[in-house]
Amino acid sequence: MPLLCVASPKGGVGKTSIVAGLADALKRAGRTVVAIDSDPQNALRLHLGLPITDGAGYLARLPDRPDWRACLRRTPAGIDLLPHGETDMRGALASAAMLEREPDLLAGPVRAMLADPATIVVADTPPGASVALSILQPQAALVLAVLLADAASTALLPDIESGRFLGQGTLGTLNGPKLLVALNQVDRGSRLSIAAAEGVAAHLGPRLAGAVCRDDAVAEALACQQPIGAHAPGSQPARDIADLAAALLRHLPPPAVAPVASPLFPWMRQ
Repeated sequence: MPLLCVASPKGGVGKTSIVAGLADALKRAGRTVVAIDSDPQNALRLHLGLPITDGAGYLARLPDRPDWRACLRRTPAGIDLLPHGETDMRGALASAAMLEREPDLLAGPVRAMLADPATIVVADTPPGASVALSILQPQAALVLAVLLADAASTALLPDIESGRFLGQGTLGTLNGPKLLVALNQVDRGSRLSIAAAEGVAAHLGPRLAGAVCRDDAVAEALACQQPIGAHAPGSQPARDIADLAAALLRHLPPPAVAPVASPLFPWMRQ
């Protein structure tokens, strides 16, 4: 039922690793999870075990108006994924323009997914402002912004706090209250990284949902095409991701029970 959008004001922060780890951690917590990749980099599939040569997807094929259900894939990680699909810059720009003209091409499939009361939809969005994020965030129960624990993060705090990177003016302001932040790649051996993390935590207060430490196990997990919780469940980043997932669940509604079918009410779901 709830939609969790994972975003970042800039690229290179490990956002997609966080998405894969969260989807896996939520599944391990007993929730039904569907992941959506709206980032033209099309990288989420690699974290969840789909072959590198598999370039199929949904958003990359928008000009063909594909059935999104036919594009949904069950990954080796056990998570259903709607991949973006392989594309180039021209194709990505064409898809973005088409979404801007017809936002329901993305909003519609998400509404259909959210109709299942037991499902959490986790969306990986392009870094920075994007058409996909502007379409998804009005339906989102939470938007999780991923930042690095570095000096540059402090410069982004005004945009994070105000929600400006979600959209200008009223749109960003209205969605600000459901915006949370996660710090990634906190280097416990770096005084600068620790100081930056502490500064961000002090500034954001309860809007900081969690932090994930820097560890080679994360890169190794991607090399093995697995979420960190599957590749190295005892590692510190796996525990950090599990803690982050638990924190997000506290902000999300509990799983609803699907209504029982009744001969008096045949329209009710089985």
